[in-house]
Amino acid sequence: MKKKLNSITIFLLFALALFSLMAFTSVYRAVVNPTIELPVKGIVTIPIEPVTVNEMELIVTSHQAFLDAIGFRESGNRYDIVNSFGYMGKYQFGESTLKGLGFKVTQDEFLNNPELQEQAMQELLKHNKKKLRRFIKKYDGKVVHGVLITESGILAAAHLAGQGNVRKFFRNGYEFKDGFGTTMTSYMEMFGGYNLNV
Repeated sequence: MKKKLNSITIFLLFALALFSLMAFTSVYRAVVNPTIELPVKGIVTIPIEPVTVNEMELIVTSHQAFLDAIGFRESGNRYDIVNSFGYMGKYQFGESTLKGLGFKVTQDEFLNNPELQEQAMQELLKHNKKKLRRFIKKYDGKVVHGVLITESGILAAAHLAGQGNVRKFFRNGYEFKDGFGTTMTSYMEMFGGYNLNV
């Protein structure tokens, strides 16, 4: 009976040891060498819905980005500011430029009317584009006097320096600087590449 009990105990201990060893090996193998099986083999394609963007939306967005960028450079996008040279508002308009565009308003009226300032900027862009259309058509996308020319860059330069100075740049490389030392060509480069709705 004692021998029988010992045989059963030894068998049970052996079986328990064997199962423990198998369990340890499985856990060890899973941690050290994990494998993942995918249900599908080969190339998997994921369908993507086509996205269409309205070209006019891109132009309008780019136009607003241009206005915000030039407004930030001019005044920090503040409508109520006047600089030391008397230039006013978000885009730093001079009185003579406003009069030339047909805006007969006082300084206070202009500074307190953001819509009027945006309208004046739009009118100035249209006016300058009309006056400089020959240069835009001839030089857009080309490098002139070391500067890559774009329509928005030309119009930004005209805003800073006036159309006459932009013409001088194309004719003989003339470089204009404003009272703060800002160059016309820096505006051509800084504000180039926008799609404007003008």
